[in-house]
Amino acid sequence: MTKPSLPELLHAAVTAVGGVERPGQVTMAESVAAAIDDSSHLLIQAGTGTGKSLGYLVPALAHGERVVVATATLALQRQLVERDLPRTVDALHPLLRRRPEFAMLKGRSNYLCLHRLHEGVPQEEEDGLFDPFEAAAPTSKLGQDLLRMRDWADETETGDRDDLTPGVSDRAWSQVSVSSRECLGASKCAYGAECFAEMARERAKLSDVVVTNHALLAIDAIEGAPVLPQHEVLIVDEAHELVSRVTGVATGELTPGQVNRAVRRAAKLADEKAADQLQTAAEGFERLMELALPGRLEEIPEDLGYALMALRDAARTVISAIGATRDKSVQDEDAVRKQALAAVETIHDVAERITNGSEYDVVWYERHDRFGASLRVAPLSVSGLLREKLFADRSVVLTSATLKLGGDFNGVGASLGLAPEGTQGPEGEDVPVWKGLDVGSPFDYPKQGILYVARHLATPGREGSRGDMMDELAELMEAAGGRTLGLFSSMRAAQAAAEELRGRFDKPILLQGEETLGELIKNFAADPETCLFGTLSLWQGVDVPGPSCQLVVMDRIPFPRPDDPLMSARQKAVEEAGGNGFMAVAATHAALLMAQGAGRLVRATGDRGVVAVLDPRLANARYGSYLRTSLPDFWYTTDRNQVRRSLAAIDAAAKADDR
Repeated sequence: MTKPSLPELLHAAVTAVGGVERPGQVTMAESVAAAIDDSSHLLIQAGTGTGKSLGYLVPALAHGERVVVATATLALQRQLVERDLPRTVDALHPLLRRRPEFAMLKGRSNYLCLHRLHEGVPQEEEDGLFDPFEAAAPTSKLGQDLLRMRDWADETETGDRDDLTPGVSDRAWSQVSVSSRECLGASKCAYGAECFAEMARERAKLSDVVVTNHALLAIDAIEGAPVLPQHEVLIVDEAHELVSRVTGVATGELTPGQVNRAVRRAAKLADEKAADQLQTAAEGFERLMELALPGRLEEIPEDLGYALMALRDAARTVISAIGATRDKSVQDEDAVRKQALAAVETIHDVAERITNGSEYDVVWYERHDRFGASLRVAPLSVSGLLREKLFADRSVVLTSATLKLGGDFNGVGASLGLAPEGTQGPEGEDVPVWKGLDVGSPFDYPKQGILYVARHLATPGREGSRGDMMDELAELMEAAGGRTLGLFSSMRAAQAAAEELRGRFDKPILLQGEETLGELIKNFAADPETCLFGTLSLWQGVDVPGPSCQLVVMDRIPFPRPDDPLMSARQKAVEEAGGNGFMAVAATHAALLMAQGAGRLVRATGDRGVVAVLDPRLANARYGSYLRTSLPDFWYTTDRNQVRRSLAAIDAAAKADDR
């Protein structure tokens, strides 16, 4: 029997999911197949509506080697595992004459821990363990959640937190889950044979396609202890998020609360001298943190240096002491020891990392209204790590609706550790060779959308009210008849706009933070007159096709804040190396967010509307054309009267359709 062709396989899969084959999807599938066949690397931009998940799943399943697919969001993981993969596998099975297996794999703390559930949580104030089910009042929200999880544990097949509906708070979940450092290990744990996390790993080992998240991919790369099974092909979807997720995993943090918890846990198992040494170091650190002012520490101040060395040395002493003791009076001693060690090891590692003072790390203080001060350390860049760990032994395909910024892929490529497309790296350096491909979008952007820049407004300053911007926003929303998604550069700006416009506008305005995100988006989609205001997660998390979202407003170009320690350090490093730090860091960051934000407008072939940017710099500044080139190819205008007429016409057409 002849091997089925890729077009045949794609046709079968698209038919099975009830979709329509699109030229961009066919081009994408062929390019992914070619990259897999010759073990090369591909960056592929596929606009909304291309059907990109099938564009990579079909060639990956046809290839037959194990594939890891990493996504940034839970929503896409779910879509792949619950919808796209089951239907695609069913459709391809008769043609491939084999049935590819697939599985989802997440970090250990995403799975219910049976040991925690049945034996309790190591308690901080007293010896042994306590039962959170006994301790929590059954009438409290926490008590009810814990009882519900105990019942759920008997019926769930996965133990995956995301399969528990409705969900529970982080506080409740922490009572029944462990981090990889706290885990006893399957061989030592009484529940090792039934462990949900271990079962997920076993399923992944037996699967042809493993769906995971960027964070686990980063842990796999950074920690050197492989979590993911061996794989020949890696597909990174939502790839515009990869650098920030990997940076998040590689960031360390120390807070007084965290250090004090470690002290309490260690006190039960270490000898008095070692425990006192850690207690003293913790008190010194806490005194310093009370005075900490937010901002980057280019040099570690002497007093902080001493406090961190004291923490590091005391933590090392405690780790040795805990390893050497056996205390039969402590109930379930192994679990108590493992949790204490995990807490103290984290403090040791972060304190040592900051004390060692790598030129490749950025250190800063942060202050939070609720949680107080924290000391943080993050890599100046993750590009070297990604180049070395991600692209070395496998074919890598990175895809997203927004990878091409300012007309090419080199900005995103550089952040991933790649040399400019088509060039070899410096002599003697093994630089991955890659290709960029834009397969376009099925949408007719110039006919479906308008990009309007309010050129007449004053340039936004750091702080202060923007009365002219509020007036402009109110007029645009009025012309659109509601139907507005307001994307703001800060929560303060979103709150100020909601407060002001609720007094001036007679249609409902929803504000992020007043309800869960899912609830807000559902209510926004249900009523075309409703508006939704919010910040970062709305710039990329909203999928509302149809008349409910016909005006997307950005209050200003979302450059990183000038006092963002990590971004400003990255910008300075590029400048010191002779590059343009502003374009490489700040403008690239803004271009990605704006491209994601503008992508909220057109989600289906019938959608019509306006993306309005209330920041004249997009029209007037030198970098404006770079940012505009990164957005969908909408019809462009700075004429405020024209845009009001267009919005009123779109509103009238939507109302006529409703009737």
